Amino acid sequence: MGPGLVVAATGVGTADLVTAIVAGTSFGMTFVWAIVVGAILKYFLNEGVGRWYLATGKTILQGWHAMGKWATGYFGIYSVIWGFLYGATASLTCGLGMHSMFPVMPIWAWAMLHSLAGFILVWTGRYLLFERVMTVLIGIMFVTIIGTAFLFLPSIGEFSYGFVPRVPEGSLMLTLGLIGGVGGTITMASYGYWLQEKGWKGKGWVAVMRLDAKTAYVITSIFTLAALIIGAKFLFGTGIEIKGDQGLLNLAQMLGDEFGAPLRWLFLIAFWSAAFTSLLGVWNGVPYLFADFIRTIRSKNDTTKPVTENDPAYRIYLAWLTFPPMLIFFYGKPIELIILYGVLGALFMPFLATSLVILLNSKKVEPEFRNNWIANTVLIGCLLMFIVLGISELIDLF
Repeated sequence: MGPGLVVAATGVGTADLVTAIVAGTSFGMTFVWAIVVGAILKYFLNEGVGRWYLATGKTILQGWHAMGKWATGYFGIYSVIWGFLYGATASLTCGLGMHSMFPVMPIWAWAMLHSLAGFILVWTGRYLLFERVMTVLIGIMFVTIIGTAFLFLPSIGEFSYGFVPRVPEGSLMLTLGLIGGVGGTITMASYGYWLQEKGWKGKGWVAVMRLDAKTAYVITSIFTLAALIIGAKFLFGTGIEIKGDQGLLNLAQMLGDEFGAPLRWLFLIAFWSAAFTSLLGVWNGVPYLFADFIRTIRSKNDTTKPVTENDPAYRIYLAWLTFPPMLIFFYGKPIELIILYGVLGALFMPFLATSLVILLNSKKVEPEFRNNWIANTVLIGCLLMFIVLGISELIDLF
């Protein structure tokens, strides 16, 4: 196992912790079912990306290019803008977590150190080193969040109640956000490259890949359920609101006041681990997509040779994630870029779901590896859900 855990850990960041805790705080154990459904949906997306690569030997970028130049053009624009803003956001979140534990430097200084640490690890290390580091951080996340949740274990009746699908009045968007946010980001599209680095190539690895992805999303759902339990059993009915990353740090302080300093430290470490795994996963995974994008649009290049961490385009994008975003630490986020980032971001997951429906039903895939009716139903369901979430995000922007 390995590549699936990397995808899932990258996707589960502090925003997912906030969403799950808010859901528990507002509605108790009502949304256990939503977390399970979210993990299942993301498994099918992840499995689809992996199956496309193993069954065809082609990357997801090559698949998008086959759909039309509009698809690769959209990704190219998206990746440049997204990388600039995410590079700042991810490192600042890491800096916020570390500053809360060790306030010896300002947040921006910690942010720069984390960004540079990710740059150096990815620039100098190979995939297996990166995977080992991610595995350790995943273990830290798992132990700290699950350990905290054990203080608040619900009764069997309360837990069972949450498996019955229901959407309380006024909670539709929170429900969809919880389902759509369980371990899913642009790095899901990087799964094929991580399979390649792991040495899993060809149709014979499909069964192993599916087990890898299932393991990843079982762990992801347990992790998110633990966050829901913390909100439901510690904050439900108190009237306290958790908003954003600062809200998580306030929660850590409340846990420390109630149960002692060790629990505060446990939760802060979990916060930092969730933030840093997301940063490392993006620093390693998204440059593959960008390097493949550059290779694909240069039709004279040999597209049969896999992209690697040594490709110039890979390293250029890694530097793009690391250095230009540091300007945001001092000058703030330009509003025009934030709006464009939000628009493109709202469209990415529907784009991924649509492309998997098209590609995995095409003649480019042998019949035995095409989507069955279950996969098509789930992917179309993903598409509809992400369209609703995307429209909501666009309405909020404008």
